[in-house]
Amino acid sequence: MSQEQPRKPEEEEEASDVRKTETDLLVGSRVTSGFVGGQVVQQNLEEKGRRIKILAEVVEQYSHRSPVWTVPPPFLLEPAGVGAAAGEGITIGEALEATALTLGNKPVEWSDAAAIQAAEVRATGRTNIVPGGVAAAAQSAATLNARATRDEDKTKIADILANAASKLPADKPATRRDAEGVTGAEMRNDPNLTTHPSGVAASVAAAARLNQANNK
Repeated sequence: MSQEQPRKPEEEEEASDVRKTETDLLVGSRVTSGFVGGQVVQQNLEEKGRRIKILAEVVEQYSHRSPVWTVPPPFLLEPAGVGAAAGEGITIGEALEATALTLGNKPVEWSDAAAIQAAEVRATGRTNIVPGGVAAAAQSAATLNARATRDEDKTKIADILANAASKLPADKPATRRDAEGVTGAEMRNDPNLTTHPSGVAASVAAAARLNQANNK
């Protein structure tokens, strides 16, 4: 009587329903590979990273010299991939990730933490911050940074906001009301009652501006 041979480890892996691996590419961008019956199905998620980079460019080019709701020209709107062709628009989480590009080397201050908290609350729809989320991390960083004497010992914005969207339990497209709420939080917690031209409020405002322009 023939006896069934034990399966090799690689055969057991192939027989499993689905296996996934993720490889980071850019900020907020990764390639997810699914193994189904030994065949690889690869889902390319580079689009999100491209959108975030375009948003960062909009923030850097327009936040210094334009009112919050000045509409960028078409050559910046079209490559951003927002609007009907791209779904619902740029999300608050993506705007936070864009801040990691525009202001990543800045130590986290109370105004940054307040803006991040306001953004997280609006993205998730919760009334309190998420335990272990980006807002909690930003508050902890601001507290520790206030005690640090050297900048090199301080936690930077990129440390908190890299891949921020994946750390949110829920996310939503940025709106003008979201931008106003985040801007108010950042201003109220700044010693000079202002916002950073490349900070969290600027990124959320730029995302809302792009979304609004493409939904007309």
